Amino acid sequence: MESTLTKSRNRYFTEEHEAFRQSFKDFLKKEVVPHIDRWEETGDIDRFIWEKFGEMGYFGLVYPEEYGGLGLDTFYTVIFLEELQKINSGGFAAAMWAHVYLAMTHLNAEGSAAIKQRYLVPSIEGKKIGCLCITEPFGGSDVAGMRTTAVKKGDTYIINGSKTFITNGVYSDYLIVAAKTTPDLGNKGMSIFVIDRDTPGISATKLDKLGWRASDTGEIAFDNVEIPEGHLMGEENKGFQYIMQHFALERLIMGVNAHARAEYALDYAIQYMSERTAFGKSLDKFQALRHSVADMASEVEMCKEFNYAIASRLDKGEYVVKEASMSKLLSTKIADQVIYQCLQLLGGYGYMEEYPMARLLRDSRLGPIGGGTSEILREIIAKMVIDKKEYKPAT
Repeated sequence: MESTLTKSRNRYFTEEHEAFRQSFKDFLKKEVVPHIDRWEETGDIDRFIWEKFGEMGYFGLVYPEEYGGLGLDTFYTVIFLEELQKINSGGFAAAMWAHVYLAMTHLNAEGSAAIKQRYLVPSIEGKKIGCLCITEPFGGSDVAGMRTTAVKKGDTYIINGSKTFITNGVYSDYLIVAAKTTPDLGNKGMSIFVIDRDTPGISATKLDKLGWRASDTGEIAFDNVEIPEGHLMGEENKGFQYIMQHFALERLIMGVNAHARAEYALDYAIQYMSERTAFGKSLDKFQALRHSVADMASEVEMCKEFNYAIASRLDKGEYVVKEASMSKLLSTKIADQVIYQCLQLLGGYGYMEEYPMARLLRDSRLGPIGGGTSEILREIIAKMVIDKKEYKPAT
């Protein structure tokens, strides 16, 4: 399987990419893997690892050199995401990519020069951790229906409301928050702010989850939180456009994550089958099991090729919201099915915590939910395919 995978990657990944992949794998094996089980148990990732990621430049892959980034192409991000999935902690992976590709994406795209110096630079260095606060307890996937408000008062804004299911929502240093500045305008009255964690009036509660146990997922309340007007990011009332602009990246991230964890599960199952014997022969010699693997490998390869093609287009500046939505919809569905079946291939051992499949199954289940549920994505795709609706980038 590895030789086929290598051939498929050659169209998109250079020798420099592959050298980066190997060095990142080595870094994860040495610096992260020894701590994963403890972080999964405590739900609290030690701060030192963030700074190590920063020191190695992993948080700055796509960001401008003037802020300490490396200005590299999208396929370095793909590698970053793929290898994070293969250490079997969806929670740790989510904490990293939510910081670097959700919170920091908004800082880079909408933040002023002052905001970038104050928040983006230390974020790249791993000295500040960010979270993105959009989803609300009563809104879920209905971003336009959010109730959190930001009322202008002199040279400040007063924030009131709540957010939920926020990755890094408890331990982050700053929050990127969407709020209604002109509620009467609906989704056209939304703005984006950056808020320091220690600002009076912010409280956070850690949520207990089925999977992603290593990450801190929080519900956050804002009670008359007063922030300077300079913490507005971009233009007032353009927040919804900014959010939509970045959803394509978030959905592609979820798609790449899905194909990577499915591939990890499949590789593990194939190795297990080669070593496990029954009725005098190894499991990988039973035709029914072999054909099941063939089906799964085909589906994973199709997802991977599709996701690489989308990443290539995104790298060229194309607006790929339809394709990224399709990627998340199908890749997360296939990942769930593949991991479910791979657990079955391990038999009773698949159900044991000392093997990777139980955690993989729990972590993967969030794929069709987080970042826009599959039901919402189907409606978005249907609007584009049936109703010929065109989603365009923010201007």
